[in-house]
Amino acid sequence: MTTSQVETQVSDAASVDAAIESRFSCRAFLRDKPVPRELIESLLRVASRAPSGTNTQPWNVVVLQGASRDELSRKVCAAHDEVQANPAAAARYREDFDYYPEKWTSPFIDRRRENGWGLYGLLGIQRGEKEKMHAQHQRNYEFFDAPVGLMFSIDKVLGRGSLMDAAMFIQNVMVAARGHGLHTCPQAAWLDYGTIVKAHAGIPDSQLLLTGMSLGYADLAAPVNRFHTPREPVANFTRWLE
Repeated sequence: MTTSQVETQVSDAASVDAAIESRFSCRAFLRDKPVPRELIESLLRVASRAPSGTNTQPWNVVVLQGASRDELSRKVCAAHDEVQANPAAAARYREDFDYYPEKWTSPFIDRRRENGWGLYGLLGIQRGEKEKMHAQHQRNYEFFDAPVGLMFSIDKVLGRGSLMDAAMFIQNVMVAARGHGLHTCPQAAWLDYGTIVKAHAGIPDSQLLLTGMSLGYADLAAPVNRFHTPREPVANFTRWLE
């Protein structure tokens, strides 16, 4: 640790809290407002101060902009449409790991349902409106119009602890982005088409694709950005031992 790290005083705690508490999954961005490469590099540099077991720093990042971003979106949207028309086609694509459980139990399934129907309710999507649900889900693969897409991965040889390390790095990216007026949306949806993503982004099969992320400036006028998920009170997930 450097002297500056030891002696640095965080005098504006409210701004740190605001950066964390104002982070949300933004689902509508301003496509025509680009994010400078220098700013993206700065966010990644700051985020790389995340802790990792024995300083392994296991994270890898691919940044997609411009034509590369658009082409990946086109490929995955086409595959998503194909799977809707023929669900058996999903066998051609795969996740690198099980992001979600095979069997859902309470309270997790309850929160998941509240999240899904809360979002659909805000957008006026009713139960059984499969075409509208498909279109909304496909917004993931359009990066919600964000000009920047990020793909995160780690090497498969690493242990489960490295998943935690990478998660802290990814959280740092999102919090650092808030400090510059940017918003993000971490997206596990990309994992469903990991085969396409990895081939397009040049991510070797020796790595696990962890998540994708949209990065940009939020569309403040978009109704979908009024959707913010609740959080459990501290008392519900904390035990104090004295």
